[in-house]
Amino acid sequence: MAIWLTKDSKVIVQGMTGSEGSKHTRRMLAAGTDIVGGVNPRKAGTTVDFDGAQLPVFANVAEAMRETGANVTVIFVPPQFTKGAVIEAIDAGIPLAVVITEGVPVHDTAAFWAYNVAQGERTRIIGPNCPGIVSPGASNAGIIPADITGAGRIGLVSKSGTLTYQMMYELRDIGFSTCVGIGGDPIIGTTHIDALAAFEDDPDTDAIVMIGEIGGDAEERAAEFIKANVTKPVVGYIAGFTAPPGKTMGHAGAIISGSAGTAEAKKTALEAVGVKVGKTPTETARLMREIMSAG
Repeated sequence: MAIWLTKDSKVIVQGMTGSEGSKHTRRMLAAGTDIVGGVNPRKAGTTVDFDGAQLPVFANVAEAMRETGANVTVIFVPPQFTKGAVIEAIDAGIPLAVVITEGVPVHDTAAFWAYNVAQGERTRIIGPNCPGIVSPGASNAGIIPADITGAGRIGLVSKSGTLTYQMMYELRDIGFSTCVGIGGDPIIGTTHIDALAAFEDDPDTDAIVMIGEIGGDAEERAAEFIKANVTKPVVGYIAGFTAPPGKTMGHAGAIISGSAGTAEAKKTALEAVGVKVGKTPTETARLMREIMSAG
């Protein structure tokens, strides 16, 4: 089992013929992902060879879904075209859209998310500006390296791409059911809470690692959700414990106002609901290792 992405997922790539799209399509195929085609209206009707795999290119997402049965799209298009690509995916009714592109204007993200809500949220959007989602040993949709961990029973949700990879590597001997990189932009499609709820309902996930970062109140809201809804053990890490006060850091969402949004405030909120929070990624991995060995 896994959440949202399984061995049966049929994946298309919007922007498959571009440099990033083609590079990562090749990597996803090597990881065992069932990629069934790509989308580029200018190259519709052609095929692209990926080390012997001939993948068709379709004019739009709806056509790709109709011809292949695709139920996941990974979006590798430039920022100025991302809103249109996501809306096209929503209109087609694809269940999962993974938006890798970074630098998407916030008002564009707000627009396509509002459009998705107006359509009844038939499409789960992960991202933008995220590394994607991987269910080790089953499927990989995005840019997360496929060979740094194995299949197991830990769920991982993270704002940070690089910390996603580090946590996967630190706990590689135990393994993961699914790892979700949700991205760190101010507006994102899938939140910590969405992933926590899915992992709570997944019978093959025994414990959850949640990685947040300074700025905003997403982690505090996640803490409230955990208290009310999550019975499985959760271990947390907040990036930015050493960030200098008053300085805006890294991700556009990492803005601190007074004491709100600091790593310490988030740690306090999470620990108040029983989440063990590590001061470093390695300490966080150790806390999870203790939980899994005790179980």
